[in-house]
Amino acid sequence: MKLRLILASAAVLSGSCTLGPDFMKPEFDAGGWKQTQQTSATRLPDDWWKLFNDRELTRLVNRSLAANNDLAAAKSRVDTARALVGVDRARLFPTLDLSGSAGISRVSQDATFERLPPGISIDLQGERYRGTFDLAYDPDLWGRNRRLLEAGMAEASAAGALFDAQRLGIATETARQYFLIRGLDAQEAVIRDTIKSRRETLDLLQSKSDAGLADGLATSQARTELELANNDLALVQRQRGAAENALAVLCGLPPAGLSVAPRAASPSMPVIRPGLPAEVLNRRPDLRAAEQNLRAANARIGVAEAAFYPNFSLIGSAGFESIDPQSFLDWQNRVLSLGAGVAAPVFNAGANRARFDAAVSTRDEALANYRTGLLTALREVEDALVDLKGLARSRAALEQALASARDTEQLARERYDKGLSSFLEVVEAGRTVLRVQLVLAQIDSQQRITLAALAKALGGGWSGK
Repeated sequence: MKLRLILASAAVLSGSCTLGPDFMKPEFDAGGWKQTQQTSATRLPDDWWKLFNDRELTRLVNRSLAANNDLAAAKSRVDTARALVGVDRARLFPTLDLSGSAGISRVSQDATFERLPPGISIDLQGERYRGTFDLAYDPDLWGRNRRLLEAGMAEASAAGALFDAQRLGIATETARQYFLIRGLDAQEAVIRDTIKSRRETLDLLQSKSDAGLADGLATSQARTELELANNDLALVQRQRGAAENALAVLCGLPPAGLSVAPRAASPSMPVIRPGLPAEVLNRRPDLRAAEQNLRAANARIGVAEAAFYPNFSLIGSAGFESIDPQSFLDWQNRVLSLGAGVAAPVFNAGANRARFDAAVSTRDEALANYRTGLLTALREVEDALVDLKGLARSRAALEQALASARDTEQLARERYDKGLSSFLEVVEAGRTVLRVQLVLAQIDSQQRITLAALAKALGGGWSGK
């Protein structure tokens, strides 16, 4: 009869419920783009950096994705989170343990026989052997363990999404440093051409000065401009060295282990269309992580709510016990116990209420972070689009300015050669040409960097993970 009552109790407990709110993805009106028309976009490949048709860039990005140490640490965090899901899942099942004991004991002769009736004796020394399988089961009447599993799975998914986001960030940063190096290469080429031209001018003026055909002022000005160009070259080389060192660390190498040969950037400049805002929000891995964090926080409300209700448990034990090891496994030495337990909160000075309120507040914080992430994602796309438009306008204006500056420099030289103006006009015209050329090289580099930033803002590849 007692066994039937225990089994009946187990049947009743199995019909459990799940406390706490079920997760619902928050609604959000993404609206439209400010900087472009709402059109469907061309599919962006996962390896979007190949759109630049630069083998060196592809090699470096592949290297960074394979060897970056921050990325390796993020992968380990994903593995840890997925392993911990197994711990949460195990709570849904009974646990079975094997326990055994063997012991020998002896009691005091005086203390024992003093209390016994005359003529009765017992063994003062005895042995005991016991071995049992112990079963324990939490029927999860209020869904606490199921909510813990839900939270754990969501956190594991968030870790995976953050890994994707970090992978995208590493690829983008590698591309940024590479394009920065190529922009500095272009600036160095401009400066070296300028140094060559200014040295030739200085040599010519020095010859004229030695022949008495020119004063020393023009020669001094020419020498000053040459040394200023040498200073510009040193500055560009220093910046390139720092960018190359940063690129080495991204690739998991010491600075001495990576060298990027100077050359001009690939002329390819891809066109990337953003598509619809809602599509962007669905692709962004950081937003997937924020959504999963919100799901985990929502599930933990149910965990905190379950603490207000009684907790039931089923326990059982079966095995053998004997004082003689030779008869230990005899059927008459079997032992068996079954039972059910309950523990209900009575007074804990408001601790359960405080935990519940904290869980709700944590969920509200995660919701606010999720909404902030949505707005930030849209802003990043808009920033990249407005930068690309502005850079394109700047490039067109600077190309016109460069043509005009070169004409001005040519006229200034002709006027100086005819004695109609001082050499200072030639100097100023040359400075303008150099300045415009350097800015144009920077604009070209920045356009590529901004395209990489746009690819990142769009969530990288469109195939999803």
